Amino acid sequence: MHALLCGLGFARRLARRSGDFPRPVAARLFGVALVGAALFLAWAGEVAQLDVSAGLAIATLAFVAVLPEYAVGLIFAAKGGHDFHRYGAACRSAAQAAAHLEPTCSLALANMTGANRLLIGVGWSMVVFVGWWQWRKRGRRRHATIELERSHAVELSYLAVATGYSLTLPLKRSITLVDAAVLIAVFLAYTVRVSRAPADPPHLVGPSRWLGTFANRPRRTIVAGLFVVAAAVILLCAEPFADALVDTGKSFHVSEFLLVQWLAPIASEAPELPVAGPFAYPLNTSPGLSSLVSSQANQRTLLIGTLPVVFAVSSQGLHGLPIAATARGEVLLTAAQSVFAVAILVDLRLTALQAASLFGLFWAQFAIGAFVPSSAHGVERIVVSVLYLALGAGMLVRSRDRIGPVLRDGFRTSYDKLMEGP
Repeated sequence: MHALLCGLGFARRLARRSGDFPRPVAARLFGVALVGAALFLAWAGEVAQLDVSAGLAIATLAFVAVLPEYAVGLIFAAKGGHDFHRYGAACRSAAQAAAHLEPTCSLALANMTGANRLLIGVGWSMVVFVGWWQWRKRGRRRHATIELERSHAVELSYLAVATGYSLTLPLKRSITLVDAAVLIAVFLAYTVRVSRAPADPPHLVGPSRWLGTFANRPRRTIVAGLFVVAAAVILLCAEPFADALVDTGKSFHVSEFLLVQWLAPIASEAPELPVAGPFAYPLNTSPGLSSLVSSQANQRTLLIGTLPVVFAVSSQGLHGLPIAATARGEVLLTAAQSVFAVAILVDLRLTALQAASLFGLFWAQFAIGAFVPSSAHGVERIVVSVLYLALGAGMLVRSRDRIGPVLRDGFRTSYDKLMEGP
């Protein structure tokens, strides 16, 4: 506990003196602090599984693992709302809105879209690749497939609902409070559903396994301390990190949108891979993938849903979070990727070939963009989005007989029956 308090004290000192560092250095320091806080959250969330139901533990672990990302995204949403309030009259002019409002608001969506796509394109694939490598070392190449238990239809079903609704967002000018209400309602329904899962001894690895050997009282005290310290570090460092990242982009004439979209999620998504990777290494791949699916369900519901709420509070009105032209293509691409991912998992399995397709399509946008003239930038998003949607539709048609049973299991079947297996 003393070490935790020392870490918190260092974070406070770092936050107060953030202006003393060059912006690239400050961005790295705050990024490292967020990574450390994220790992604390991951370990605490894993050990907390000893005291709550299995389903709720997975949902809780997935939620706390993305808290750093929530903090960064909400910071930008709040800044966008503040700009909207400050330039309220000017923002009724399209030209001035582009100058004052669009950049800040787009950063909130940049962080969200980058984090979502990294989680699927890299995170999901990584679990399969690590498992495949271990299977290969043991001479079991034909088993390079992750089989999810029937009970994980719950996470997949709610992710499917959120994904379907997210396809409507690129058609709108803003993410409204109505959208927020729908997505948050889906998240609450999902949380209530998984809270009914029966208790099951968790499979702890790494530092969480060591913490799990403690007696109940000291273990719970340490877990609570990890949560508190990590949350405090995130609150202290999220805003300076966001500011330093944007200032770094301006200093080096690099797009702030790209920095926020890809560098910020690397810090905020840091706990996802350490949580899932150790599961895959000893070939216990199903819990690793299920935790990432649950994280994706959280991101598609609570994260997107809270952005317009924070924006409205900060703007002191009922305005929705604007979706600019660049962000619109990113939102579409992110939703299309999620459609493809859900379609792949309809059979509750993920093969090495499917993981490779997720990984390859994740990088396809960058590969195509490298050959697209600057005057046509944005075309690569449309191309890859159409490819995702076409492949996803084809897989859903092929697995159409499985859609009904999976959704029924996800929304209606009791956990007692789900635990019985197929």
